[in-house]
Amino acid sequence: MPAPAPYACRSASHVSRRSFLTGATAGTLGMLGFHGMARAEGAQALASAQKQVVVFFLHGGVSQLETWDPKPGTPTGGPFQPIQTSVPGVQICELLPYTAQIMHHMALIRGVNTAEGDHAKGQYIMETGHPQRQGFEYPALGSAMAYHLQPPGSPLPGYININTGAAFPQEAAFLGPRFAGLTLPAAGTPANLLRPESITDTQDAARRALRQKMSARFEQGRKGAMIEAYNQSHDQAANLLSKKDVFDFSRMPSTDEARYGNHEFGKACRMALRMLEQGITFVKVGHTNYDTHSENFNFHIEQLGEFDRTFATFVTDLADRGLLKHTLVIVMSEFGRTPRINHLVGRDHWGTAWSVALGGAGIQGGAVSGKTNEDGTKVIDREVNGGHLFHTYYRAVGLDPTKSFYNNGQPVDKADHKAEAISEILA
Repeated sequence: MPAPAPYACRSASHVSRRSFLTGATAGTLGMLGFHGMARAEGAQALASAQKQVVVFFLHGGVSQLETWDPKPGTPTGGPFQPIQTSVPGVQICELLPYTAQIMHHMALIRGVNTAEGDHAKGQYIMETGHPQRQGFEYPALGSAMAYHLQPPGSPLPGYININTGAAFPQEAAFLGPRFAGLTLPAAGTPANLLRPESITDTQDAARRALRQKMSARFEQGRKGAMIEAYNQSHDQAANLLSKKDVFDFSRMPSTDEARYGNHEFGKACRMALRMLEQGITFVKVGHTNYDTHSENFNFHIEQLGEFDRTFATFVTDLADRGLLKHTLVIVMSEFGRTPRINHLVGRDHWGTAWSVALGGAGIQGGAVSGKTNEDGTKVIDREVNGGHLFHTYYRAVGLDPTKSFYNNGQPVDKADHKAEAISEILA
């Protein structure tokens, strides 16, 4: 693995910018444990409402002080100033001038306290809504949303990862491999999507029929999770072949490249927009590296300079095309960064008082929840954690987070039962 970025920590779970942008390779339909559950909630009704979700994961831990919760004129505030947004009275950091213009589509949660400063553990909380639990895996948000919102019988995957590196380990958990993320590499096309030219349609149909016949014979008296998972992976691969044009990103308008930026993140966002237009239920887009233990301010100028205009363009396009009203947009990291500026002019890991931004479906644009103290060291109003966030995500797309998943007949909380939705930002 390439060496971490020079300003980053040495966590084994941390991925450097270079390795992150070049390391996303083959798509995965991983053989994960599946327990044959019936889908518990009304996916058909929700499908008719076309609820979709897109997550922007800013890997490494973006600074809340350089984005959503600036603290000008304080010892912890740093050199940047707040700017007015399209919402009267709501200010964000001057490093996000384009995003400031679309804040009427977004809501801010400034009171996040996940109490976790480890990369892997912090990401797990933000991806699942729960702290890690020994010997048990919770489904990741993408898998859970695909499970509930993907129309039954859809030939397309319900969950796509773009520019995010390797898939989150065992992200589908007990929901099964159908709801695991399909990772798209930088080139855009899933690995091994196209059938070899030497195999004709007739030959392909014959070999699939033979496999199905042999599988049916093998299944007799052997019904089990792994067999079902194996057969599902073959069926999903065949379905993807029938919809391969969905992944033809050469059809994206060339004029959009200038608007989104000629960089990996710009292409990833253009791909994400096409995926949502094609009906993909959940798309996750990665941007890295925000792990700024040194030179925090210089690196946030670079990183947010790339993120800002592209993200604002993406949200504007969603709104202009009528997609934003049924698409939940989430901007998250595994944690924030310390208010204290260290001796390397950096900020370290900080899960105690930081921010998340939401917009689109079910969200009241322009709303702000939570408040930190003057120097940003603690939450002083409306403190929330991963459980509150997940309750809010589910409510925003019309799902009831108090209804459990079932794993081998045992109830599993979708979101922490001790938490609740952040109702003041819900539409």
